[in-house]
Amino acid sequence: MPAGTTPLDPDESAGLLPGHIATREQLDEWEAENILEGQRWAAGAARRSDILDDIFLRELHRRMFGRTWKWAGAYRSTDKNIGVASARVAEEVRQLLENSRAQLAGKVAPIDEIVARFHHRLVWIHPFPNGNGRHARLLTDLLLAANGAEPFTWGRGDLEHAGEARERYLAALRAADARDFAPLLAFVRGTG
Repeated sequence: MPAGTTPLDPDESAGLLPGHIATREQLDEWEAENILEGQRWAAGAARRSDILDDIFLRELHRRMFGRTWKWAGAYRSTDKNIGVASARVAEEVRQLLENSRAQLAGKVAPIDEIVARFHHRLVWIHPFPNGNGRHARLLTDLLLAANGAEPFTWGRGDLEHAGEARERYLAALRAADARDFAPLLAFVRGTG
């Protein structure tokens, strides 16, 4: 399992829908196909005004992972090695969405900064059992598009598998955990 991935508990693992998957490689391929379906669905939603909405956020996750996991689109009910306590997920997401709507409406900072901070906070909350980074990156790019900005380049590398780009991404998130957003801002536009 690559560094930075969240282990699933036995109940979550039992939620795997396709019975033919026996290896991590098969799971990665299946999820990648499912994520493409979610991206196609989301492409029509990029201009919607309700991107910063709990229902949209969960539906996007369901569309990205619904052919893979029974629990897709449902907030996690177990605590993890990352994220807020499961009992606080819904409230933390609601606060993030409200704060982000207000920041965007008030133009309190450049769009890249507002949206990079949104991304960091969503990953930090870790609302789902799995797929949080992939979901947060797609939602972030949708949010940028809905506000007339170009999607992030995400370091121009493979963030799904162990490697240099994933390590830089995780390091940038850890720096943001310590309230230093400069590495994340540089990374998301491919300069970090």
